[in-house]
Amino acid sequence: MPKLNRWWILKPAVFEASLVPLAWLLWDTYAGNLSPNPLEDVRDRTGIWTLRFLMITLSITPLRRITRWMALIRFRRMLGLFAFFYAFLHLITYVWLDQFFDFDAIFDDVTKRPFIIAGVTSFVLLIPLAITSTKKWIGRLGGKRWQLLHRLIYLGAAAGVLHYFWRVKLDIRAPVAYGVLLAILLGIRLVGRLHISRPQVARVEAEKSVGRL
Repeated sequence: MPKLNRWWILKPAVFEASLVPLAWLLWDTYAGNLSPNPLEDVRDRTGIWTLRFLMITLSITPLRRITRWMALIRFRRMLGLFAFFYAFLHLITYVWLDQFFDFDAIFDDVTKRPFIIAGVTSFVLLIPLAITSTKKWIGRLGGKRWQLLHRLIYLGAAAGVLHYFWRVKLDIRAPVAYGVLLAILLGIRLVGRLHISRPQVARVEAEKSVGRL
């Protein structure tokens, strides 16, 4: 079987695995396995899985460079869209089940509570990424502009971590762990960019030197 086909076969498996958190949450809701505050359970679990999928999405490029498994890039779009999907579930839990579409109360929350401001900011930053995730949008925007736009995922992930940090208030170990992981992933990307840019700078300098001869 061609190597490429093996990766395409894995795609449905990754898709189904990405739905497991939702299926697990639905089962716990149906079976009565949630806490006395089920709304908070739903809200917290969808929020946690949003962060997890953001971290997984951001880890694709570093893993590809480390392992040399170039085909890993095929899963990045799907995983990023699942991050947006769980972010949407997290938001709709708040808007619908918590506030019952009381937009006056929602507006008061957004303007007065910093952790909600951070959460809404994170979600808004993910919207253009989800919309422009297709190959057609890459063609419309051009590769460089598309890549520049999709760097918003860094800000979206950072805002999501900050939202989590301000939300928990007391036990900050989990949000701090996500913050450290995000810093590591961004640090790896920065080192990779510097490593790539050095030969380019050296080549430009060499060309200038030759031109002065």
